[in-house]
Amino acid sequence: MRITLRVIGIGPGNPRQITLQAIDAFADVDVFLLLDKGSEKQSLAALRHEILSRHAPEGHRVVEVADPPRDRNPYDYRSEVTRWHAARAALFTDVLRTELPAGGVAAFLVWGDPALYDSTLRIVDDLSAQPDLDLDVEVIPGVTSASALTAAHRITANRVGEPVHITTGRRLADTPHGADANQIVMLDGDLAFRRTARPDDHIWWGAYVGTDDEILISGRVADVGEQIAAAREEARRRIGWIMDIYLLRKMH
Repeated sequence: MRITLRVIGIGPGNPRQITLQAIDAFADVDVFLLLDKGSEKQSLAALRHEILSRHAPEGHRVVEVADPPRDRNPYDYRSEVTRWHAARAALFTDVLRTELPAGGVAAFLVWGDPALYDSTLRIVDDLSAQPDLDLDVEVIPGVTSASALTAAHRITANRVGEPVHITTGRRLADTPHGADANQIVMLDGDLAFRRTARPDDHIWWGAYVGTDDEILISGRVADVGEQIAAAREEARRRIGWIMDIYLLRKMH
């Protein structure tokens, strides 16, 4: 069964940050595949549907699949993520077999860019391994949350000649010396910078960047660290979920 499967980056949340290439890729999609992440993240689902209403062809179909449960604090993080990805792949395999004709076009919408801390392409690898699915995979890049963050704060990600290290909160403490001058940190539910950064280091933090709920805070870690923690907790309670990112810069 031959299928075209598009993985389309749609940016960090602002519907106007959809690229022309992504809009072109919507044009002949038969089925858009979405993960339903529950009632707490309905505003995220609403944003995707707004994007589709603006740019997808009239009469397009959407198939939503309930996201499999995941242990957020597993003993073996890598094994749990692998199991979770496999469960997602199994669900989407069934959808492709039953909802799409041979020669059809399906698409995943990916927040930000598919190549940066997103699992969709790994799931697509699992789908491609299915013996009865012959997938022609296309990947459409998107605006990243990292570029949206630096644009919102009107800064560059690095000083002249310095590297930029992209990591997660879970791995922030493992950044090697020499790579820690400018760090873009994603997926940091514990705000690890409060344990690893020096008081004079500078942070540019953003939540819901590019959306109507955008929150931006910047300054010395010693001055704004607790303000960020309080703003993050309040936003999570009010909205029901949090999507944030920050740039941490070591000051000389």
